[in-house]
Amino acid sequence: MTVASLSEDALISQLFAPIAGAGSLDLRDDAALLPAPAGSELVLTVDVVVADVHFFRNDPPGTVARKALRVNLSDLAAKGAEPLGFLLALSLPKDTSLAWITAFSEGLGADARVYGCPLLGGDTVRTPGPLTVSITALGRVPTGYMVRRTGARAGDILAVTGTIGDSALGLRLRLAERDAGSPAGEGAPQEAGWRDVLTPAEQTHLTQRYLLPEPRNAVALALREHAGGAMDVSDGLIGDARKFLRASGVSGDIDLDRVPLSAAVHAAVEAAPEMLLAAATGGDDYEVLCSVAPERFGAFQRLCEGANVPVAAIGRVTAGDAPLTVRRDGVEITVEHGSFSHF
Repeated sequence: MTVASLSEDALISQLFAPIAGAGSLDLRDDAALLPAPAGSELVLTVDVVVADVHFFRNDPPGTVARKALRVNLSDLAAKGAEPLGFLLALSLPKDTSLAWITAFSEGLGADARVYGCPLLGGDTVRTPGPLTVSITALGRVPTGYMVRRTGARAGDILAVTGTIGDSALGLRLRLAERDAGSPAGEGAPQEAGWRDVLTPAEQTHLTQRYLLPEPRNAVALALREHAGGAMDVSDGLIGDARKFLRASGVSGDIDLDRVPLSAAVHAAVEAAPEMLLAAATGGDDYEVLCSVAPERFGAFQRLCEGANVPVAAIGRVTAGDAPLTVRRDGVEITVEHGSFSHF
């Protein structure tokens, strides 16, 4: 059975109304209704994930749903915002199975509960093109406390949460697995050296980080209290750092040797040193890049680690509008493409 066998009303009432929040009005109206939180401002963000662009067609539907929500939660986290809810727009090919969309709604509902971000409303349409999921997330910050991308100041420490490059290498593993099954292995990446040194557990870690990013909403308070500016790392650390500094009207430098790596990425870099740059320019990390004044960094780090989110200083913000400087082993290097771009 496919979704074409259900009316839109039946799809909503059977699969999505059960996971909707109070402001959704049980998905029986054309809009949601939320009270404006006292002393707060609203933060809104939207992201789209598309089959064969952001996820593989054979990815588990529950993880597709959770990734679609989590990339939006990551944007809220980087602004220091607490989630309030989200709107969902689904574009479904007519051959989408009912089992697929059921598993999708179950995964979406599970994460909505975990992160306290209920479904408020949305839309479903049929499409001749690839399956597309668009989520608009709403969050709140105390009035005047949103952490902006324009807030980096000369002298600040550049810091990043978690680890960098797991998702980029996880994607490469998935591509290698896919291409190995193509005729004569056509298009298979010639990178077997680093893949061969990874343990099964390390390979699983990398692919899971690609499938399911970990939004850093737990550090929202730390960011509000101590960060000058912030953004999430979605398209690649180096490229996103360039965007961050440019938006703030400053420059800076990053030491690649200080970029935090998981054990799996570290093993890959040991086997193939060029993978460090791949990790630092690959997308889908969904960590938070931020600037913090040196005298506040210790307190910021303690708050983050108290929330079980490690944070590492990777560079500094400098005055001027010179391009970002990137160093490795103490030597300045040239990075042509610092991030993924759709265009």
